[in-house]
Amino acid sequence: MPNTIQRISGTPVLICAPDGAPLRDEHDVTDLIGEGHQHGAAWVVVPADRLTGDFFHLRTRVAGGIIQKFVNYRMGLAVVGDISRHTDASTPLQDLVRESNRGTQLWFLPHVDALRTRLAEGKSRKEVQACKR
Repeated sequence: MPNTIQRISGTPVLICAPDGAPLRDEHDVTDLIGEGHQHGAAWVVVPADRLTGDFFHLRTRVAGGIIQKFVNYRMGLAVVGDISRHTDASTPLQDLVRESNRGTQLWFLPHVDALRTRLAEGKSRKEVQACKR
Protein backbone atom coordinates (compact mmCIF):
# COMPACT_ATOMS: atom_id res chain seq x y z
CA MET A 1 0.00 0.00 0.00
CA PRO A 2 1.55 3.34 -1.01
CA ASN A 3 1.58 6.60 0.92
CA THR A 4 -1.35 8.86 0.05
CA ILE A 5 -2.08 12.58 0.10
CA GLN A 6 -5.38 13.70 1.61
CA ARG A 7 -6.85 17.11 2.27
CA ILE A 8 -8.11 17.20 5.83
CA SER A 9 -10.00 20.38 6.72
CA GLY A 10 -8.24 22.03 3.80
CA THR A 11 -4.80 20.91 5.00
CA PRO A 12 -2.70 18.67 2.75
CA VAL A 13 -1.57 15.61 4.73
CA LEU A 14 0.75 12.78 3.71
CA ILE A 15 -0.65 9.56 5.16
CA CYS A 16 2.11 6.95 5.41
CA ALA A 17 1.30 3.37 4.56
CA PRO A 18 1.12 1.13 7.61
CA ASP A 19 3.15 -1.58 5.91
CA GLY A 20 6.11 0.60 4.95
CA ALA A 21 9.67 0.23 6.11
CA PRO A 22 10.42 0.83 9.80
CA LEU A 23 11.53 4.36 10.68
CA ARG A 24 14.66 3.95 12.78
CA ASP A 25 16.13 7.45 12.82
CA GLU A 26 16.03 10.94 11.31
CA HIS A 27 17.65 9.68 8.11
CA ASP A 28 14.70 7.33 7.52
CA VAL A 29 12.19 10.19 7.71
CA THR A 30 14.06 12.43 5.27
CA ASP A 31 12.39 10.73 2.28
CA LEU A 32 8.96 11.14 3.90
CA ILE A 33 9.56 14.82 4.47
CA GLY A 34 10.73 15.18 0.85
CA GLU A 35 7.65 13.35 -0.40
CA GLY A 36 5.47 15.56 1.78
CA HIS A 37 7.07 18.73 0.43
CA GLN A 38 6.73 17.47 -3.13
CA HIS A 39 2.97 17.22 -2.61
CA GLY A 40 2.66 20.40 -0.54
CA ALA A 41 1.81 18.53 2.66
CA ALA A 42 1.75 20.44 5.93
CA TRP A 43 1.54 17.24 8.01
CA VAL A 44 2.86 13.69 7.82
CA VAL A 45 0.93 10.89 9.53
CA VAL A 46 3.13 8.01 10.65
CA PRO A 47 1.57 4.83 12.03
CA ALA A 48 3.05 4.15 15.46
CA ASP A 49 3.86 0.60 14.39
CA ARG A 50 6.34 1.94 11.83
CA LEU A 51 8.45 3.50 14.58
CA THR A 52 10.99 1.23 16.21
CA GLY A 53 11.13 0.68 19.95
CA ASP A 54 14.08 3.06 20.21
CA PHE A 55 11.78 5.95 19.28
CA PHE A 56 9.77 5.33 22.45
CA HIS A 57 12.85 4.94 24.68
CA LEU A 58 13.73 8.61 25.00
CA ARG A 59 17.23 7.97 26.33
CA THR A 60 18.21 6.74 22.84
CA ARG A 61 17.47 10.24 21.44
CA VAL A 62 15.90 8.70 18.34
CA ALA A 63 12.59 10.50 18.95
CA GLY A 64 14.44 13.79 19.40
CA GLY A 65 16.28 13.36 16.09
CA ILE A 66 13.12 12.49 14.18
CA ILE A 67 11.06 15.26 15.77
CA GLN A 68 13.82 17.81 15.16
CA LYS A 69 13.93 16.87 11.47
CA PHE A 70 10.20 17.67 11.14
CA VAL A 71 10.64 20.93 13.07
CA ASN A 72 13.54 21.97 10.85
CA TYR A 73 11.42 21.45 7.74
CA ARG A 74 8.37 23.12 9.35
CA MET A 75 6.19 20.09 8.83
CA GLY A 76 3.80 18.66 11.39
CA LEU A 77 4.15 15.06 12.54
CA ALA A 78 1.21 12.99 13.75
CA VAL A 79 2.07 9.62 15.26
CA VAL A 80 -1.12 7.59 14.98
CA GLY A 81 -1.93 4.40 16.84
CA ASP A 82 -1.91 2.83 20.26
CA ILE A 83 1.32 3.60 22.11
CA SER A 84 -0.02 2.79 25.58
CA ARG A 85 2.44 -0.06 26.12
CA HIS A 86 5.23 2.48 25.71
CA THR A 87 3.67 5.27 27.75
CA ASP A 88 2.70 2.86 30.54
CA ALA A 89 6.39 2.00 30.91
CA SER A 90 7.80 5.54 30.76
CA THR A 91 6.87 8.67 32.68
CA PRO A 92 9.15 10.84 30.49
CA LEU A 93 7.34 9.54 27.39
CA GLN A 94 3.99 10.30 29.02
CA ASP A 95 5.24 13.86 29.59
CA LEU A 96 6.41 14.18 25.97
CA VAL A 97 3.05 12.98 24.65
CA ARG A 98 1.09 15.31 26.92
CA GLU A 99 3.19 18.38 26.09
CA SER A 100 3.34 17.60 22.37
CA ASN A 101 -0.42 17.24 22.17
CA ARG A 102 -0.77 20.74 23.62
CA GLY A 103 1.32 22.17 20.78
CA THR A 104 0.95 22.58 17.05
CA GLN A 105 3.91 20.61 15.63
CA LEU A 106 3.74 17.06 17.02
CA TRP A 107 0.68 15.07 18.02
CA PHE A 108 0.26 11.53 19.30
CA LEU A 109 -3.24 10.43 18.31
CA PRO A 110 -5.17 7.17 18.50
CA HIS A 111 -6.37 7.28 14.87
CA VAL A 112 -6.60 9.49 11.79
CA ASP A 113 -10.12 10.63 12.72
CA ALA A 114 -8.60 12.32 15.78
CA LEU A 115 -6.31 14.22 13.41
CA ARG A 116 -9.34 15.27 11.38
CA THR A 117 -10.89 16.67 14.54
CA ARG A 118 -7.71 18.48 15.63
CA LEU A 119 -7.17 20.07 12.22
CA ALA A 120 -10.83 21.11 11.99
CA GLU A 121 -10.66 22.66 15.47
CA GLY A 122 -7.47 24.53 14.54
CA LYS A 123 -9.10 25.91 11.42
CA SER A 124 -12.14 27.02 13.42
CA ARG A 125 -9.91 28.83 15.96
CA LYS A 126 -8.04 30.62 13.17
CA GLU A 127 -11.32 31.71 11.55
CA VAL A 128 -12.58 33.08 14.89
CA GLN A 129 -9.33 34.95 15.49
CA ALA A 130 -9.45 36.45 11.98
CA CYS A 131 -12.99 37.69 12.58
CA LYS A 132 -11.90 39.39 15.82
CA ARG A 133 -9.26 41.46 14.02
